[in-house]
Amino acid sequence: MPRLERIAKGNVVYHVFNRANGRLRIFKKRSDFEAFEQILSEGSDRCEMRLCGYCIMSNHWHLVLWPRKDGDLSEFMKWITVTHSHRWHGAHGTVGLGHLYQGRFKSFPVQSTAYYLTLMRYVESNPSRAEIVERNVDWPWSSLSIRAGDEKAVVLSDGPVELPSRWVKLVDKAAEISDRDHELIETCLKRGRPMGEKGWTNTMAAKLRLQSSLRPIGRPRKSV
Repeated sequence: MPRLERIAKGNVVYHVFNRANGRLRIFKKRSDFEAFEQILSEGSDRCEMRLCGYCIMSNHWHLVLWPRKDGDLSEFMKWITVTHSHRWHGAHGTVGLGHLYQGRFKSFPVQSTAYYLTLMRYVESNPSRAEIVERNVDWPWSSLSIRAGDEKAVVLSDGPVELPSRWVKLVDKAAEISDRDHELIETCLKRGRPMGEKGWTNTMAAKLRLQSSLRPIGRPRKSV
């Protein structure tokens, strides 16, 4: 059965995620992380993509993107994925030895309200949840390090919702991500479900043909 065409409207925020094939650790050395950040920078310029946030882990990454026009998200992600695969295999002498990523990227749209702030906090607090660092600001491979003053190739765009003035300290508090918020984001990521208030979610699901993501998982109950 052919895959459904992915619809990505412009001027909508998306959380985008992908993982290495077989959970391979593709980011080991400093140069691995820096190479991907350079690709993010080039891709943002090339596709005029607004990159609001990101976090690179050892075998996966999270991006918060705000495309300007319909189709920009797919164009950007195609370039990022293909370019990173080619450069990574070239740098590691593994050209022709298989796919770098497990498949197509996963994504879901996010309402530009408090839900956006919840998502940003989730993405930038990934390192402490993974118990890699105690303070998220100490992980150098995320947008939080830029907000804390690190100079990078990546240039962040302002998002649709202004971050609080004490944002860096706020994200350093891992407890700020509640179990409920974490479960919501994980569900949206797994199913491609829009994340927001009910009315917005239903409207966005209809626009993007994501109605199936709102339905309960499993067979419907039989009537007696």
